[in-house]
Amino acid sequence: MSKQLRILVPVKRVIDYAIKPRINKAMTGVEKTGVKFSMNPFDDIAVEEAVRIKETHKKLVEKIHAVSIGPAKAQDILRTALAKGADTSTLIDSKEVELEPLAVAKILKQVVEKEGSNLVILGKQSIDDDCNNTGQMLAGLLNWPQATNAAKVEVDESAMRVKVTREVDGGEETISAPLPMIITTDLRLNTPRYATLPNLMKAKKKPM
Repeated sequence: MSKQLRILVPVKRVIDYAIKPRINKAMTGVEKTGVKFSMNPFDDIAVEEAVRIKETHKKLVEKIHAVSIGPAKAQDILRTALAKGADTSTLIDSKEVELEPLAVAKILKQVVEKEGSNLVILGKQSIDDDCNNTGQMLAGLLNWPQATNAAKVEVDESAMRVKVTREVDGGEETISAPLPMIITTDLRLNTPRYATLPNLMKAKKKPM
C-alpha cells in the first residue's frame, strides 16, 4: 500500500442553502433560472477536512483531488475547492442530467481508480435530494471500510489508519479502520474557511 494519502473529495453544485426554492411555471421541478448556486454545504465541510488533514500531516498527503459531476457551470465550485486548498480537480460534464446516487457512485469508483485515491471524503448528503447514500454505495462498490456522519477524524500516520468519531442516535461511536477508506461528513465536523479573492485568482491557474 502507498505510504502517502491521495484524498478524493467529490463536490456537488446545488442551489444555495440560503435561498428558498420555488417550483417552476411548468410545475415539473424547482426553478433554476436566475438562481444562485454554490457548493453543497456538506461537501464544503469535506473539502475543509481534507485540507486540515493536509495541513496537519504535510508529508503524508500527496494531493487532494476535487471532482464534480454536473453541468459545465460546476467549474465554479471546483475553483472554490481549489481556492480552499485542493490541488487538482476534474469536472465530469453530465450536462443538465440529474444522476441517481448509484450512477454517481459508479462514476466516482472510476475516478478513484484513475487517481489512485486511498481516502474519499464526501458530504453525507446533498441538500437538493437528501439521499444520504452515495458514500455508502461507493464503499460497497469499492469494498472499502466506511465511516458515515463523521464528527471527528484522526489520522494515525504510523499505522496508516483513520479513527472516526461519528454521531449516532444514542450519542457517539468511534470507528477505526485501515486505508483505503470512505468518510462522509456531518455538520459538526468543522467550520469551512472562506475562499479569499487572492486564492480564487490563484485557483484559476490550477489544473482542471
